[in-house]
Amino acid sequence: MRAASPNFRDIHFMDIHEVPEEEEHEEEEEAGIAAEKVDKRSKKQFKLREAKRPQKSFSRQVSLETGVSALTNESNAKNQRHVLLERSGRSFGGFGSSHRTYNGADQGRKGDFNLFRTKSTLTKQHSAILSNLRKEVDQMDIDRENNDRGSGRGDDERVNESVPAGRYFAALKGPELDQVKDSEDILLPKDKKWPFLLRFPIGCFGICLGLSSQAILWRALATSPATKFLHITPLINVILWLLALAVLLSVSITYVLKCIFYFEAVKREYFHPVRVNFFFAPWVVCMFLAIGVPPIIAHEALHPALWCAFMAPYFFLELKIYGQWLSGGKRRLCKVANPSSHLSVVGNFVGAILASKVGWNEAGKFLWAVGFAHYLVLFVTLYQRLPTSEALPKELHPVYSMFIAAPSAASIAWETIYGEFDGLSRTCFFIALFLYVSLVVRITFFTGFRFSVAWWSYTFPMTTASLATIKYAEQVPCVISRGLALFLSFMSSTMVAVLFVSTLLHAFVWHTLFPNDLAIAITKRKHGKEKKPVKKAYDIRRWAKQSPLSFVSAIRKNNSANRDSDEEIVGY
Repeated sequence: MRAASPNFRDIHFMDIHEVPEEEEHEEEEEAGIAAEKVDKRSKKQFKLREAKRPQKSFSRQVSLETGVSALTNESNAKNQRHVLLERSGRSFGGFGSSHRTYNGADQGRKGDFNLFRTKSTLTKQHSAILSNLRKEVDQMDIDRENNDRGSGRGDDERVNESVPAGRYFAALKGPELDQVKDSEDILLPKDKKWPFLLRFPIGCFGICLGLSSQAILWRALATSPATKFLHITPLINVILWLLALAVLLSVSITYVLKCIFYFEAVKREYFHPVRVNFFFAPWVVCMFLAIGVPPIIAHEALHPALWCAFMAPYFFLELKIYGQWLSGGKRRLCKVANPSSHLSVVGNFVGAILASKVGWNEAGKFLWAVGFAHYLVLFVTLYQRLPTSEALPKELHPVYSMFIAAPSAASIAWETIYGEFDGLSRTCFFIALFLYVSLVVRITFFTGFRFSVAWWSYTFPMTTASLATIKYAEQVPCVISRGLALFLSFMSSTMVAVLFVSTLLHAFVWHTLFPNDLAIAITKRKHGKEKKPVKKAYDIRRWAKQSPLSFVSAIRKNNSANRDSDEEIVGY
């Protein structure tokens, strides 16, 4: 065989025999030590490469909607996860990358609620890092706007508290502009329950309005000569007054907490064309409680300082609102007028009543004049809609009963100041009575809505109309006037009782009183622009609207354009 094989020298022989287990372990250990040496060498080379690279102090993820960055320290780089700023809207983390998966979705949702937190609570980090970050974000926004000008996408989608008034009408729907349209996007997740303070609206002060006005009504029923035959105990007035005071304190404390922790959400409610009027409500409630205070609690006359404390913030707020109405800007009256705007007028009449109670009749006359002038303007604006104004929802709602409140309060205020229910006072009362009847006959328009705290807007105007009817029955004592006063008082008290029970059930039993407040989470601008249909010269609908001369000119323009395009093609 050795002689026959020419490549005998190239053949290698190996001794194959059984290896003991101890020798196997020794070989494995030697192989592991060699692998560790190789790993150490590769790690050293990797560290040298990383040392040559410029180090970054933090990493960030910027949302296109908000401009808010998520900061992560380098010390936690090993445990870092990509956090998606999840919302129902678009964000930088998900732009153009729908196929990606993120492990930090829950953390992103929790971070979304920080968008509406008070800025002071979020600036406890290093000031130097935040200042540099803001400069970089602003530069990114400027660059993005410059790049998007050519494509028409220069929209700044950051959280901005000064949302235009027209944006609320364009993005929201419903009788109170509290529902987001299907084509719109919001800054917070829809499929998650928000924190309680974010779900607590300013409209909750409507509950206080209804209860405090009821306290005044039952005091009038107990002390008025027109209803003296009923022998109503003053204890009802004391109970309702204490209940209204307790509700006012609880609602006020809750909303103050919202101002502390979620001030950005409060700003958005202030710029909301409907809810801005409820910022007058707390001061109106305080004046109601001062007017309807039981004689057991306050034995002496009210001090003028009480009127100054309640009327001063109301007066400064109405200077701001009336100035916007008068200046002709984006929040002019013809653009933002709605039935709840009567709250900014009614407080003048309530303040006039309280001024007369403390002995300042001249101040009461001044407030009455200011309130009546703006009521006339508001009344005409709401009755006569301008074509250029934003279209309000067609459905009627409890806030439409605000039409009754202003003339009724004006009637009572005039009688309190001058001491008699004369011609002007009766004129205001008859206007309120007619508006009351015109709304009652349309009772079907007030049905079909889900229960909300806005339903308390029924009670305050109905109670004010009942008080005005009692004053009228005192001046014109007859069966009709007394019967009307009792009927309206019974309706308002029944409505308050029904709403109070419903509110307790929805709040503590069904837990549905405060759903997610989607109205405050809309974006400043819409993400995309709707494409308008292209107008063509041969459109039949346009033919019917055009005159013969314009029709012929349109055909000539179309033919000339086609001829020019044909010549260009031939020349090419």
